[in-house]
Amino acid sequence: MSALALSVLLSLVSALTYAAGAIVQERVAVTTPGNSYAPVRRPSWWIAVGLNGIGAILHVAALAFGPLSLVQPLGALTIVFALPLAALFVGRRAGTTAWRGAIMATVGLAGLLALTGTADTGSLDGGERILVAVTTFSAVAVLMVLAHAVHRHPVVRSVLLATAAGVAFGIASVFTKTVAVDWSAHTMSARLSSFAVIGVLASAGLLLSQASYRGAGLAAPLATVTVVNPVVAAAVGITLFEESFRYGSTGTAIALGCGVVAAGGLILLTTERIGRTQPAAVEGPPARRDDAVPAQGGGRRESGARRAEAEVFDGLTAQLPALPPPSGLQDAPAIEHLSPDDEPAGGGPHRPCTHAGGGRG
Repeated sequence: MSALALSVLLSLVSALTYAAGAIVQERVAVTTPGNSYAPVRRPSWWIAVGLNGIGAILHVAALAFGPLSLVQPLGALTIVFALPLAALFVGRRAGTTAWRGAIMATVGLAGLLALTGTADTGSLDGGERILVAVTTFSAVAVLMVLAHAVHRHPVVRSVLLATAAGVAFGIASVFTKTVAVDWSAHTMSARLSSFAVIGVLASAGLLLSQASYRGAGLAAPLATVTVVNPVVAAAVGITLFEESFRYGSTGTAIALGCGVVAAGGLILLTTERIGRTQPAAVEGPPARRDDAVPAQGGGRRESGARRAEAEVFDGLTAQLPALPPPSGLQDAPAIEHLSPDDEPAGGGPHRPCTHAGGGRG
């Protein structure tokens, strides 16, 4: 097998491993109560950590056998691999919109990375390392604060946390490249400080990516991390390492177009997930009328004010003399006058009041 074919194979296996790790992380986030960033008591979480570690090792091995312009775009296939794996192993099928967004994000990212050139050497001096580290930690902190501020919108919160994870992973890659390029030039203290930054950023990226899967599904946070990570690293490379896009201004224009396509895919995944998790409108209780409230037995009971008016009216009509009924109605049956609030004298049980002669008073 040629070195190029081996590099392609390692890249594909690395993408599959990353996808499997993301699926396990998402399942852990769904089945773990609370908002734990590091569910260390869950063995499945450690399996996800191991899968991500294996994916990283395979990615580095692929870079050793093949060019960066080939390996990096193949790594973007993680998003595409994750959707069928999730449908196969956990029964979570992606809709048409999710597939469209995943493919857009993958194609855009692959094109962007394929057009990004690399310089022969790239390193950061002491001042640049401090500036990049401070800027990165500040950006991650701001994104975390924003994510907690919008905790009632789980998909937006997830994308913000995934963006923070992508930033952490991307800058960790920048520091890794710096240490690898200038290993002999750096002092022991400089190397230790760089390793410390790499360890903190890599750990933060893992914990933030774990938290991003809670309540937002798989595709949106995974696509965000997968896109933001290399884009941030490429941006630093272009800014500080004197890297550039291939084919001059034409390549730059195409790369910007690829970036727009990748961003459109992320937006599509995010809005698709928001639409799926949007709670149905809950109708409020019917407005209660002030003039009547339900009574026991299925009837309606008048409110206090109207009851008082009814009592006064009944009291007045009770004092009026009984009038004989019109001619022709003497034999008509008596008409009961019901007064639910009046009781007969003597405190006995309530009886219907019938006026003399059967007429209604």
